[in-house]
Amino acid sequence: MKKPTILQEAMHADLTFQTRRHFLRECKTGMGMLALGSLLEGCNFFSSKVDPTALSSNPLMAKASPLFARAKSVIFLHMAGAPSQLEMFSYKPELAKLDGQDCPPSLLAGKKFAFIRGVPKMLGPQASFKQYGESGIWLSENLPHLSTVIDDVAVLQAVTTDQFNHAPAQLLMHCGTPRLGRPSLGSWVTYGLGSENSNLPGFVVLTSGGRNPDAGKSVWGSGFLPSVYQGVQCRSVGDPVLFLKDPEGFDRDMRKASIEAINHVNELSYEEYQDPEIMARISQYEMAFKMQITVPEVMDIKDEPDYIHRMYGTKPGKESFANNALLARKLVEKGVRFVQLFDWGWDSHGTDPGTALDQGFIEKCLENDRAVSALLLDLKQRGLLEDTLVVWGGEFGRTPMQENRDGKQNSFKGRDHHADAFSMWMAGGGIKKGFTYGETDSIGYHAVDGKVSVYDIQATILHQLGFDHEKFTYPFQGRNFRLTDVYGKVIDPVIA
Repeated sequence: MKKPTILQEAMHADLTFQTRRHFLRECKTGMGMLALGSLLEGCNFFSSKVDPTALSSNPLMAKASPLFARAKSVIFLHMAGAPSQLEMFSYKPELAKLDGQDCPPSLLAGKKFAFIRGVPKMLGPQASFKQYGESGIWLSENLPHLSTVIDDVAVLQAVTTDQFNHAPAQLLMHCGTPRLGRPSLGSWVTYGLGSENSNLPGFVVLTSGGRNPDAGKSVWGSGFLPSVYQGVQCRSVGDPVLFLKDPEGFDRDMRKASIEAINHVNELSYEEYQDPEIMARISQYEMAFKMQITVPEVMDIKDEPDYIHRMYGTKPGKESFANNALLARKLVEKGVRFVQLFDWGWDSHGTDPGTALDQGFIEKCLENDRAVSALLLDLKQRGLLEDTLVVWGGEFGRTPMQENRDGKQNSFKGRDHHADAFSMWMAGGGIKKGFTYGETDSIGYHAVDGKVSVYDIQATILHQLGFDHEKFTYPFQGRNFRLTDVYGKVIDPVIA
């Protein structure tokens, strides 16, 4: 038999790779991986040729927590301006006895204040207090609705910070540093866990009160993390996201074709430069395409039942904290990982009626109280509170003295910024119910027991999501960074 030529041997070898026998024998593993890939990326409208070992083509894909997690999502309610704990959670009858007296020198020596100058007068509580629920937690008359759900809440009475100006304190609370450039808490969480809904951002921000927080949009920025992890700010009035709609004469197919063309160029750029920001850009284009369909539906509250609107106090079509609280429930219900609400207007200096503790502050409390209590009740009745961690608080507290700006007592009753003691609370997500932790002195000036820092709050939130805050890091500029820097410990007493 004539020996086949080299060309004939090559052709024979090539043909063997095209037979069904070879396909079934050699490619079954590959088919399995293709099937798995289709399940994991099943919601992706677009193909990607980028090497998946370099960076996932879907950086927001849901990931498992590295440790046991009690919470799957977070709703962080930040009262921008810092509400007065002495008119809400911190019951101090001894302070009432000192009302109108000169502040003792011991409280002023070596202290820095934002506005207090000279010797201010002590200011007694501007609200009455009672104990509520089976837990007997003290609350002021400014929180009538929260009193009905207080047995689901853990109040932290001795929170401290080292910043007494708004912007640095807000940055510290949300980014772990009073300086610009670090990732926010929500960005860290979405970096670590992704999102359970591939058609929505993992991190959504909602603002109310007419202004953004003093620290600006840096408090939901991604810092040195890829920009895909930064918060997406949505609006409760008008289009939820600016430029969400296609321009006139530009249909859905044209939008998809344009994004595919742009991302093809981005893929070529990534193959050449291996810059993770290019990958983030690809993901953001794809997310924006999906959001055009999903976001308008999720952000529409008009179809909610009448009893829900009454419970929250919502007014569809208007910007309000109540609307945002309802949207927060809808977002976590749809799988959004981190929802951050900022409500501006809590800076109660007493310089005018709107910032007076016995006028504008009361209105602010009642408006917030109704929506927050409805949020807790709504999450609970839907079975969402068990794995949704709700956090409430400001960036610092208020002084037990009345503010005397420029050495003169303000016309209305108000308090200056105070970093040494303030109140926050947590609920759901594996936190103890009807529990109070920490104590301040008889006038609410110093933390005397159960003192916790902003870093401890951050460490506890990450712990409930299944992270060791000391090991949850990101390499940048030659070292591993973490949210809590070199500080923080989990607040074990508040964990159920």
